[in-house]
Amino acid sequence: MSGDPFDEGGGSILRQPKAVWATAGAAVVAFMGIGLVDPILPSIAKGLQASPSQVSLLFTSYFLITAVAMLVTGFISSRIGGRKTLLAGLALVVVFAALSGMSGSVGELVGFRAGWGLGNALFVSTSLAVIVGAAAGGSAAAILLYESALGLGMACGPLLGAVLGDMEWRYPFFGTAILMAIGFVAITVFLKEQPRPARKTSLLDPVKALGHGGLASAAASAFFYNYAFFTVLAFTPFVLNMSPYRSGAVFFAWGVLLAVFSVLVAPRLQERFGSLKVLGGSLVLMAVDLLVLGYGNHTVAIVCTVLSGALIGINNTVFTELALGVSDAPRPVASAGYNFVRWFAAAAAPFLAPKIEEWTDVHMPFVVAAVAAAIGAAIVGVRRTSLRHDAEELLPEHAREDAAGDGPSPVTAG
Repeated sequence: MSGDPFDEGGGSILRQPKAVWATAGAAVVAFMGIGLVDPILPSIAKGLQASPSQVSLLFTSYFLITAVAMLVTGFISSRIGGRKTLLAGLALVVVFAALSGMSGSVGELVGFRAGWGLGNALFVSTSLAVIVGAAAGGSAAAILLYESALGLGMACGPLLGAVLGDMEWRYPFFGTAILMAIGFVAITVFLKEQPRPARKTSLLDPVKALGHGGLASAAASAFFYNYAFFTVLAFTPFVLNMSPYRSGAVFFAWGVLLAVFSVLVAPRLQERFGSLKVLGGSLVLMAVDLLVLGYGNHTVAIVCTVLSGALIGINNTVFTELALGVSDAPRPVASAGYNFVRWFAAAAAPFLAPKIEEWTDVHMPFVVAAVAAAIGAAIVGVRRTSLRHDAEELLPEHAREDAAGDGPSPVTAG
């Protein structure tokens, strides 16, 4: 990996085919849909006369369906092709995002978000494979493009939710439907059908891929990390209790740090310290940040929420690279197995965090999230042997040579 993330293999990751930009653009909107509801969660609760735990089910239903759907995305795309799978996912998101905006009860909204999650699973899992396959500059450049789309979407989602949601909580859902419809047209026009894999993927292939120790370790660590991640995303808006505009501004700043650290900072840290040390250290810092967030005053909570974006950006990049490279399974299969595990935590955190607050106090959900992040770091440390090969492959050439020499590996030393 080059020290400059925008210069991979002698070519800029900004010089990409139109098909890649169309897919990446639609991916931005897909990730916008995750954080879109953040600033308007209190408004939705008020508009539909629902409790925080009921409204948090918007995340739970979305990610629960997303997790299960990961087992079928490869099965479908290997039979109908990546392009048709992307378009099917986009079409489902357009339909269910529009239906979400027309919901008359929190139960309807939770159900429509589940349908949205199915569409998003088909699109997001396939889009990474399409970008990797079509991008110029190799897989590392493609992953950075994907993480750029993720970061930009995470940053813009709360902003769009705040601007439209300040007028009416239903408008952000209609706005997402329109943007995804534009993405549908762009992919229809610019993306040609991708070559299908020589072997069709079965429903159990992603589960079988988890039999690889390295991939299972990455998925297990990401499971606990995702619990911490989505405690911040889904529960913090209720704790901050701000207007849609102010909450949107907080999560916009959070998303900007996420994007900058995932694309610009993470590669440099990996080059200098090695992927496993960076990941373990970032998870430990995230645990500390969550504890301070949970026990600090309102201003401290805002600062820690924003700062968590930097740590989440680093973690997202390293986890994605580990998942795609640690095993010998085809990338779409490895990605599906990895996402199948980690999205269950994304479904659990939004439901459990407000419940834990009801059972105990407002501090305890962040304590639990901090413990989850620490467990994720511990798994990286304990399972470093299974993860070591891939982590060394992610180092620049001179560092790999040093790691192969007599000195301690920069990845595993200590």
